[in-house]
Amino acid sequence: MNWKSYIKSYQSYLRIERGLSKNTIDNYTLDIERLCLFLDKNSIIVSPLNINEETIQLFIYSVAKEVNASSQARIISGLRSFFTYMLFEDYRTDNPLELIETPRIGRKLPDTLSIIDIDRLIAAIDLSSNEGERNRAILETLYGCGLRVSELVSLKISDLFFDEGFIKITGKGNKQRFVPIGSFTQNYIEIYKNSIRTHVTIQKGHEDTLFLNRRGRQLTRAMIFTIIKDLAVKIDLNKVISPHTFRHSFATHLLENGADLRSIQLMLGHESITTTEIYVHLDRKHLSEIMNSFHPRK
Repeated sequence: MNWKSYIKSYQSYLRIERGLSKNTIDNYTLDIERLCLFLDKNSIIVSPLNINEETIQLFIYSVAKEVNASSQARIISGLRSFFTYMLFEDYRTDNPLELIETPRIGRKLPDTLSIIDIDRLIAAIDLSSNEGERNRAILETLYGCGLRVSELVSLKISDLFFDEGFIKITGKGNKQRFVPIGSFTQNYIEIYKNSIRTHVTIQKGHEDTLFLNRRGRQLTRAMIFTIIKDLAVKIDLNKVISPHTFRHSFATHLLENGADLRSIQLMLGHESITTTEIYVHLDRKHLSEIMNSFHPRK
């Protein structure tokens, strides 16, 4: 078996055994393909079965000249996962990345938007266009439910349980969770669904997809990024924002208004509470208020 054969086998493992999404599998694959490109470029003939730590280290050194520490860490993590799989399947007896250190990277607190900025972004949407009501519903859903962009674009009409006040979300690894949705957000989804979406010629296979492009197909993740970027420019927002910024803001505003981390963890779909703690941006003012409100010796 050559590199391509092992990569294909690894992809099947990630999809079937670990239940990872296509996007995640693609990212893992890119790390291995980057290594293969390095080997070809430097005329290094070696298979996944006998590549050693020294060769991997040479690759890491070359990568370090091109990307930052965070990207280096991700590539090393992706390769370590691949060779752990090779070890698990008895293709190898060792993992050549076992002793390779991951660059130390600091924890960067996520950017958030104030409620005023969110209101300004939504108010800047041109509701006279056919896509205006859709875009307003999209931003209200991102912020109102704290969704990942991949979860938003794959949201189905059959996932909406408005009478019960929930929507069903399929997250990472095809894991499902129910997320509360307020009447405010429900209202804008209903306006889009009943007034705009009904006039779109829907392509086969997208009948149940909630948010559609003008051609009647599922929106891409890139399109959501573009919508948000254009609105930020329109209101002269001096921040680089993305769909994930709305997710950060959702979690932050809940916490600042008294929600507990465990509840936020469940709504965000994090397996570990530690992820939620990193995810949520806390300012010193909020921490002081918590201390003054709840400590017995305040």
